[in-house]
Amino acid sequence: MFLGEYVMITRTRTIVAAIGVAAAVTGTALLGAAGTASAAGTASHATLTVSNGTRYVLINGHRVDFGVPVRDLAWSPDGARAAFIDGSGNLDVAGPDGSGRVVVAKNPGNQNWSHPTWQVTPKDTQIGLPARDNLIFAARDKGVSRLKYISAKSVHGTPKTLSLYGDPGPGGALPQTGNVWPNAAGHYGTSVYANTDTGAVYIRDDYTRQQGGKLTKGSEPALSPDNEEVVFVRSVAGHDHVLVEDLAHGDHIKDLTPHATTDYTEPAWSPDGKTLAVRTSSGTVTLPADGTGHPTKVTSTVGLAAYRP
Repeated sequence: MFLGEYVMITRTRTIVAAIGVAAAVTGTALLGAAGTASAAGTASHATLTVSNGTRYVLINGHRVDFGVPVRDLAWSPDGARAAFIDGSGNLDVAGPDGSGRVVVAKNPGNQNWSHPTWQVTPKDTQIGLPARDNLIFAARDKGVSRLKYISAKSVHGTPKTLSLYGDPGPGGALPQTGNVWPNAAGHYGTSVYANTDTGAVYIRDDYTRQQGGKLTKGSEPALSPDNEEVVFVRSVAGHDHVLVEDLAHGDHIKDLTPHATTDYTEPAWSPDGKTLAVRTSSGTVTLPADGTGHPTKVTSTVGLAAYRP
């Protein structure tokens, strides 16, 4: 389990982060099974989107043509920009309707890039951290996967390998290869990721100078907006379940899909931290992040769900 030191830092930072979170009123844009917006979704400040590798992204029940294939779409914290992997394997940034598309980093070829995530943080003069507007993603080259990063404002830039340091723990040093599925959240540059070799979820905390460590067994992690929880996928009794670990209150783990009769994968948080959107073989479902409800199918479109703030 990860150091208790991280939990203490998280609790302190949460007080600051909660001020901004409490001021926001966000919700979930619900989509009907046929992909049309429901009445409940039209009043929402957060829009559920689904990308599936075609040039069309489902946004609030409407198919929006981005002009190029869109895979693994992720929204900037202000909702003004979308990052994704295009049909040529490049990392692109575009406006909410696909306009103004820029190739941030051009794939050199023979590499597989996946799952970009935004790391946007303000300048912190007290500890000497500059403002950041980065994209972190996984790059697999010759069968080896590493986490890379690049400024989201780059044009045909060259990504750099993300440094990973921290407590070695009982399993030894942090793995530098096999890392996939990065996901960043909050105001401090914190991110989580999975490792295909160890089958575990890890956390990386830029606020404490890139300290990190192993959290739990699982894959496809997503960090909550307040940095207090992380959801992830774990195989249970023959199906993929979505579980949540409470980082700020005792590292408690709860299965949010205990009665799963299908695979639930690729969870994504709503901006208010109350709802999760999850992929299934028959479409996208949402469920309460506190585990009090059951999965509800919101669209038959199968793909990676993401929320646009």
